[in-house]
Amino acid sequence: MNYNNRKFKAVSSSGNSETSEDTVFLYCQKGNILTSSYNGGKIKEGHLIGLVDEKGNIEMRYHQINKKGELMTGICFSTPEIMSNGKIRLHESWQWTSGDKSKGQSILEEI
Repeated sequence: MNYNNRKFKAVSSSGNSETSEDTVFLYCQKGNILTSSYNGGKIKEGHLIGLVDEKGNIEMRYHQINKKGELMTGICFSTPEIMSNGKIRLHESWQWTSGDKSKGQSILEEI
């Protein structure tokens, strides 16, 4: 699975997340290396870097600046699902590595 030039937005997320339906991610992939820039909602600017396995699963690290001016960091594992329209839905389990270090779940869908 290749995520290059695909855009995603959050369609659901745990209450402790800073992502929302206003957050848009642009994914770029070279080989098995995934990067993304994202912003929107509570996030002024964010970036992620990750590794994609042969099944399309992603292990990533992210950092972002929120609208409060705080630098937030975390780790995330994403599992892809191909929807009936052929677009990708990502089921994410994540944890902050800054702040309260809480865990959460999110779902992103390709737009």
